[in-house]
Amino acid sequence: MQHFKDQCHAIKFCVALKKTDAETVAILREAYGDNTISQNIVHRCHKMFREGREDTEDEDRSGRTSTSHSDQNVKETEGHVEL
Repeated sequence: MQHFKDQCHAIKFCVALKKTDAETVAILREAYGDNTISQNIVHRCHKMFREGREDTEDEDRSGRTSTSHSDQNVKETEGHVEL
């Protein structure tokens, strides 16, 4: 998760420097190597910052919470499910 936040800040910085999305992807790959977020996410974030987004935090979304798949929930459910 921290890599995503760091790279999101880096994308915002690249947009401020007027780098293209392709240049931004190359910069991120050089800096983060195998930990680089997907090219699709880079393009999406780059576009949002170009269009004026200021916030680098992820927006809340509807649907299942990130805690619904916690280790604790899995352990509690295992006893109730017959395979």
